[in-house]
Amino acid sequence: MQKVLIIEDDTRIHKTLRLLFESEGYTLETASDGAAGLETFRSFKPAVVILDLKLPKMSGRDVIRQIKKEAPSQPVIILSAVSEEIDKVLLLELGADDYVTKPFSPKELLARVRAVTRRAERTLPAECYSFADVLVDFAKMEVMRDNRVVTLTPHEFKTLKYFTENPERVISRDELLNQVWGYECYPSTRTVDNHILRLRQKLERDPVNPVHFRTIHGAGYKFVPFLKAQAEA
Repeated sequence: MQKVLIIEDDTRIHKTLRLLFESEGYTLETASDGAAGLETFRSFKPAVVILDLKLPKMSGRDVIRQIKKEAPSQPVIILSAVSEEIDKVLLLELGADDYVTKPFSPKELLARVRAVTRRAERTLPAECYSFADVLVDFAKMEVMRDNRVVTLTPHEFKTLKYFTENPERVISRDELLNQVWGYECYPSTRTVDNHILRLRQKLERDPVNPVHFRTIHGAGYKFVPFLKAQAEA
């Protein structure tokens, strides 16, 4: 039985979503302000957090920052009346896994919860993964290069993980957006390009001439692990 946490100050939404999720076999907890929501998150350990942006006591943005700091892989779906593109981009940079604009269809939200939990339950690569001078510990969400800690944002880490799950396969920008961000209608595929650029800067020996995170012109990107890249060098 999966657990869902709703952090939302509108109690009418609490009632509507409780009826929906409990009828589908989920266990539901609710919180009406950001501070209480963060405490409930720590004790309840939900499979998915559904988070409103405009909350009393602690803003939704601060809540998701803290959640992602404590649990980088925690799925979070944002609820908000905000529709400006810049806010969507900011939320994705903070680590949101999906975004639903109010007013919303409860059944659509249920479908999105199922989608993000499926992605979260996807089989991970081996607990530790290495290529060149890079060592990744997926269990601890840590990356080392030349025995030095490399700091990745939540979506940089998710992008890296997806690449290691799909080595030597050409992956389109749209596939990365759908599988890493969970958005089928994301504002711009330039977001993918920017994340790949930062991964190259952090993990490639020569970011200008990348060996591992390769551009396949007209198609997307391909991750080439160490041994393959070394053989081709």
